[in-house]
This record gives sequence, structure tokens and C-alpha cells, in this order.
Amino acid sequence: MPAGNPRPDEEIERVLVVVAHPDDVDFGAAGTIAGWTRAGIEVSYCLVTDGQAGGFEPDRDRAEMPAVRRAEQSTAAGHVGVKDLHFLGYQDGQVEPTLDLIRDIVRVVRKVRPQRLVTSSPERNWARMPASHPDHMAAGEATTRAFFPAVGNPYAFPELISEGLEAWTVGELWLQAHPEQNHYVDITDTFDAKVKAILSHVSQHPDPDNMPDRIRAWNGQNAAQAGFPEGHLAEGFAVIRLG
Repeated sequence: MPAGNPRPDEEIERVLVVVAHPDDVDFGAAGTIAGWTRAGIEVSYCLVTDGQAGGFEPDRDRAEMPAVRRAEQSTAAGHVGVKDLHFLGYQDGQVEPTLDLIRDIVRVVRKVRPQRLVTSSPERNWARMPASHPDHMAAGEATTRAFFPAVGNPYAFPELISEGLEAWTVGELWLQAHPEQNHYVDITDTFDAKVKAILSHVSQHPDPDNMPDRIRAWNGQNAAQAGFPEGHLAEGFAVIRLG
């Protein structure tokens, strides 16, 4: 994959992140997002499902999970400066890149009007199978189809025009957990915020005490691959620029 060539952050006003489950964005991009919001960029989240199939507590009433996980994601978002969250309410474990899902993502993109779109890779990463959950890939595929061509095509989903949502061109697509990363962001200064965001998903962590070290190891590997100085931490992406 060619080297990533994103626009300078100074040229970006708004970013939208679309992921399948609460906590997906925090594992993949929370450090980067914390840096963006500190720089004055407005970041919004779109959660395809409520993560109702997640968790490790057998005695919990499963009917509670959607509300629990929405609340956890809202708390996590606050740790990295994000206040605008959109929940689509699809069923966890059953996400497919359907026309309905693509339309619903296009609707959110046209509302937010971002210059940068972040999502999960639609391609399976055989070296990181947990990151290639089928819901992740389906959400990534639907978001990629929304990115091009649907969001910018006024004749795609004409019902959205009647809702006052005009076509919009998003210039960049950033993919989390892609098999071929071409851009790394140094998150050394925002790592603590990332950890707080991840640990906000209390229902998902049977061993929270060891989680910070695991995250540090992952992000340390990314920094080494990027060639950053020893002791630095990084998140990696595949960045695609439209045009």
C-alpha cells in the first residue's frame, strides 16, 4: 500500500468515527482522537450496535446491556474530548453491509459533514483475528461504501435529500486494524487518556489491572514499526485520500 498522505490536522475541522461496537474506537484510535480534540478538531462517533452480545458476567440481565454499553461509551468518549455520539441500534453479532446500513451511515456523515472518516478495516487481518471480528469488517465495508460513492452522490438515497441532507465529499478514509498500515500517529502524550477511555468499558474487562500494560505493549510495537524514538507509543492506520 502506498504511504499514507493525510491532510495536515490544521486543515481538518470535523472527524466522524464509525465502528461496530462500543470500545472499538477506543482500542483503535482513542489516543489519536484525544490529540485531535486537544487541537480543536470536532470528533463525532457513530456506533452501529450497542454491543449487547459483549461482556463476561453470566448473571447480568442481558436486557440491560444496550443501556450499559451506551453509557460506558459516552463516558469513554468524554475522556478524549468527544461529546457527539450517534447510536444506530443494530444487533451485535449480526452486522452486514446492507443498503439500509449504508444509508444510515450516509445519513450521519451528511449530518456531521466531516473532512475525515475513521472506521474499521473491511479486510481480515489474519495476524490479528480478534480485531477482524465479522461486525468490524461489515461496519468497515458499509462505511467504505458510504465514503465512496454514496455520501457524495446526490442521487444515492434520494430520501436523504428530502430530509435536508445534501451530498457531501469526505476527503479521507482512515482504517483501523488494516493488514497494511501506512500512517502512524504518536500518542505518547495522550496514552493516559486512551487507557481511561478503554477502562471506562467496565462490563468488558475481567482483568482491568493488566489492561494498561497490554495496551502499552501494542502501541509500543506500532511506534517501533513507525520508527519513532524508543519509549514512544503509536496508533497505526491505513489512510486513503479521495482524489
